[in-house]
Amino acid sequence: MTVLGQMMQQPLLISSLLVHAERHHGEQEIVSRRVEGDIHRQTFRDLAARSRKMANALAKLGIQSGDRVATLAWNGYRHMELYYAVSGSGAVLHTLNPRLHPDQLVYIADHAEDSAIFFDLTFLPLIEAIASRVKTIKTFVAMTDRAHMPKESKVPGLLCYDELLGAENDTFTWPSFDENSASSLCYTSGTTGNPKGVLYSHRSTVLHTYAAALPDALDCSARDTILPVVPMFHVNAWGLPYVACMVGAKLVFPGPGLDGKSLYELFEAEKVTLSAGVPTVWQGLLSYVEANKLKFSTMNRSVIGGSACPPAMIRAFNEQYGVQVLHAWGMTEMSPLGTACTFKAKHLAQTQEERYAVMAKQGRAIYGVDMKIVDVAGAELPWDGEASGELLVRGPWIMSRYFKDEGGDPLVYADGDGWFPTGDVCKIDADGYMQITDRSKDVIKSGGEWIGSIDIENIAMANPKVAMAACISAAHPKWDERPLLVVVRKPGAELTRDEMLAFFEGKIAKWWTPDDVVFVDAIPIGATGKMLKNRLREQFKDYKLPTA
Repeated sequence: MTVLGQMMQQPLLISSLLVHAERHHGEQEIVSRRVEGDIHRQTFRDLAARSRKMANALAKLGIQSGDRVATLAWNGYRHMELYYAVSGSGAVLHTLNPRLHPDQLVYIADHAEDSAIFFDLTFLPLIEAIASRVKTIKTFVAMTDRAHMPKESKVPGLLCYDELLGAENDTFTWPSFDENSASSLCYTSGTTGNPKGVLYSHRSTVLHTYAAALPDALDCSARDTILPVVPMFHVNAWGLPYVACMVGAKLVFPGPGLDGKSLYELFEAEKVTLSAGVPTVWQGLLSYVEANKLKFSTMNRSVIGGSACPPAMIRAFNEQYGVQVLHAWGMTEMSPLGTACTFKAKHLAQTQEERYAVMAKQGRAIYGVDMKIVDVAGAELPWDGEASGELLVRGPWIMSRYFKDEGGDPLVYADGDGWFPTGDVCKIDADGYMQITDRSKDVIKSGGEWIGSIDIENIAMANPKVAMAACISAAHPKWDERPLLVVVRKPGAELTRDEMLAFFEGKIAKWWTPDDVVFVDAIPIGATGKMLKNRLREQFKDYKLPTA
């Protein structure tokens, strides 16, 4: 006979995070650099009141439970208000990525059946380009005040965010409903084929928030000042707008200013302790700080994810600036956090070099994420730090299906359980630390053996004359594929092919060394800050490797 516990049943809802923040951290600050150019300040208490006003405004606009409400906006306080007003009222927040092509945005908005869209003024030209093409969006709202509203616009019936909000009172009771109800929608970046939607629930989001804040994850608390560089349109800024409300941390939003100078000024002025972003953003920040001989006075932790962090970047942050790098890994389909690289007790007694070897890995699975690696036949591989296979994951904030069942059932079934195939090739050591060696689509197969492009890129990035490097496969008459290294030199640096290849000596197996090096002005970057290796492969598909 099953005996049930006698605990209260309260649904895990996103609105509860805001209620908690207002009640227990009401005076905590949210600082935003606005599109209008100034610095805006408000408290969690202000956020809660304005979110309730916006929930009332949404109801007057005819937004109902389950309706999708799109945003096209930078990281800022108005976007944060929509995070809670839309999801909290029972509708679905759909964050659109403004870096996508207009055709893709139209496709995504139509596929999601968005009913309204809220946008920052930066994106007015983009909205004007798609307004007449989208099928279901009837309401367009500019996220600004009356003074900054465009004098003329091709968008019919354009509404003003602050006027909508100002017309309402802050009396609104957040509804209670099934915690499995959809809360937000985010589409994959769609480097191949059309993007697919990942539909998060209130339950999955709150559980992800609990896990992300843990000491062995992002280690967030009320003593932190968090600046999410990762955009709020990219997997909900990795969950940080929710984490801040849960723990009561100060939030600093950078708006559109993601260059090194703008970020550094905010870090210093607002005493930021923790930030999060992709490696390409940190390259710009480090270059600015290095060129101007600056230091960080308060920032002590930097979460780096989205793609593998070069070990040279980890060393630079740690040795030159005293900033600990938290290497993390996840996916849109995972809400997104899967692993975080924090030390176990035994690592504290190791040498610095031994700890760097640990920090180069993507880390341990946080509670709520189960993972395993399998070979091409689906057999599970050992956690010995040597065996390499495809990474499979499962857990309460990991997707089971794409929105509208696009692409069919994505799961792999083993022992009766469904696992999500990440497409990452990795190895896991005996302590549970996972290290990605490649994406399955990027791995180089030379003479039947795999070569991990990430290892090659990491070594290349350690060269002080290299700004960025990508390793791709090139056709070879004998070995089928061989590594080709694509390099962007640092400004003013002189670096030859032979010098670059010589840099690999003693650092890698000789047969892994690239067959050739090509120098380019820039490497294409995708909508989420990742290198687009598919574009490089297309660009160099007819490249002839040296025959010697």
